[in-house]
Amino acid sequence: MRSTGNNNARRAWYRRPQRGLMAAAAAALLALPVAGTLLPATSAQAADDTQAVQKGGTLDIILNPEPPILILGLNQQAPTQLVGGKIYEGLLRYDHDLNPLPGLAKGWEISEDGLTYTFHLRENATWHDGEPFTADDVVFTAKTFTPETNPRWRLIFSHVDTVEAPDDHTVVFNLKEPFPAFIIGLGVTNMPIMPAHIYEGTDYNDNEMNDTPIGTGPFKFVKWEKGSYVHLTAYDDYWQDGRPYLDDIYFRIIPDAASRALAMETGDADISQFGNIEPFDVPRLSKLPNLELTTKGYEMFAPMAWIEMNTRKPPLNDRRFRQAIMYALDREFIRDNIFFGLGRVATGPINSVTTQYTPDVQKYPHDPEKAKALLDDMGLEPGSDGVRANVEFLVMPYGEVWTRLAEYIKQAMGKVGVQVTLRSTDSAGWAQQLSNWDYQMTNDYVYQYGHPALGVARTYISDNIRKGVLFSNTMGYSNEKVDELFAKAAVENDDAKREQMYAEVQKILAKDVPVAWLLEMEFPTLLNKRVHNAVTTAIGTSDNFADVWVEPKQ
Repeated sequence: MRSTGNNNARRAWYRRPQRGLMAAAAAALLALPVAGTLLPATSAQAADDTQAVQKGGTLDIILNPEPPILILGLNQQAPTQLVGGKIYEGLLRYDHDLNPLPGLAKGWEISEDGLTYTFHLRENATWHDGEPFTADDVVFTAKTFTPETNPRWRLIFSHVDTVEAPDDHTVVFNLKEPFPAFIIGLGVTNMPIMPAHIYEGTDYNDNEMNDTPIGTGPFKFVKWEKGSYVHLTAYDDYWQDGRPYLDDIYFRIIPDAASRALAMETGDADISQFGNIEPFDVPRLSKLPNLELTTKGYEMFAPMAWIEMNTRKPPLNDRRFRQAIMYALDREFIRDNIFFGLGRVATGPINSVTTQYTPDVQKYPHDPEKAKALLDDMGLEPGSDGVRANVEFLVMPYGEVWTRLAEYIKQAMGKVGVQVTLRSTDSAGWAQQLSNWDYQMTNDYVYQYGHPALGVARTYISDNIRKGVLFSNTMGYSNEKVDELFAKAAVENDDAKREQMYAEVQKILAKDVPVAWLLEMEFPTLLNKRVHNAVTTAIGTSDNFADVWVEPKQ
């Protein structure tokens, strides 16, 4: 066996109009230099902080956009995860190298054949309403609740034969076949443990307790003032003695990007994460004496930015056209001048921080002449106006950076004779059109969740071509060999054989170019220097914050 061992009188800065700041931000965007500031990949705050821990205090975190619900088991969007990760917990947590750490499971064993996973649970954990946490909650969550509410867990759980609780503090998963990714899928992002005594036998989406989340985490829900803030307070009976250090957390809802930047600059907010701060503002803010920058804490998510192409529609149904797009784009320019150094040029479908990555694939350096040669080979000769083909590009409405990216793509493709028409919509319209295959090309980025069997295969396998389902194989790409390799690799228990299969599938995909990979994204997390231990695991600020402490505001 392998073992492992009073805050109501808050400032209303987030309500102030910021028209002047918005204008200033727009002016700054127009005045950007040709070469952007290349930011280094900085390190997170150390978990073993040498300063003496100070108990108490309040933390202000930017929350954008406002989540639709706070019940993490029912919604896995990033804003819900940010708040819900303090309320709910998973069996395991993960360090920056994706090694499993204890969570609600204090220890575990994996059988040598990879079929049996035994978890030993915390005996002193309780729900925020005082009810004891037991193995029944884990069995209910894994077997009944989450397969209905989380498509990633549904895929993970499809490999499970039985899940049983031999006693109140032991849970045993018996798998149908080896599934090495299983140990990576037991965190709060995939399977937040839900209270059986509240949800069992109910309509989960219509449960009367959905407005007042109950978890086992270090912070419990107090109030959600819609459009303004979410307030959590320390759970005094948390299972880890002496934790949490903080008294309260306020998640401040700030829709305007310029106002979010101002809040970090003035110290009214202590933490921003994901895309809260526009990339062009990051270099300036990171140099302020009260702030520090880290790009760590996204290893589990490992976001990959790409151009998604509907392979059902000509000329995108021709591999040569898709390869030509890769050659037409200067992805180093995209990294340095649009994302301001926040990312690494992608080589293929797997992020270099995700397990099973290989760089040994076909490369696509910026080479417009090679792009033109491929288009010539397709018979797409330029007309009198220089245009070889026309495509429509649906701009992802997630901030200025994606608009700038779409404008660059239009310009770069125009230089090789492909005329791009940009089409804008709101976030709901974008999601609907993409999921219903009503597009030719668009921006997108998708999380990988630490393992190709969890977050990569879903984009490329044929049986995940599901109309109406976002973040599935919306491109319509189909390759029997790719399907076979992903299926076999997911259940291969031999490390060398599994690595070989994933290497082969990366080579095939890099040649086929079902999407045009741009960047392995590095989201910037900005932290006020009074905050300690905020980024210590692979989900960064989405983790539980039991160890976070703050120095008093000056």
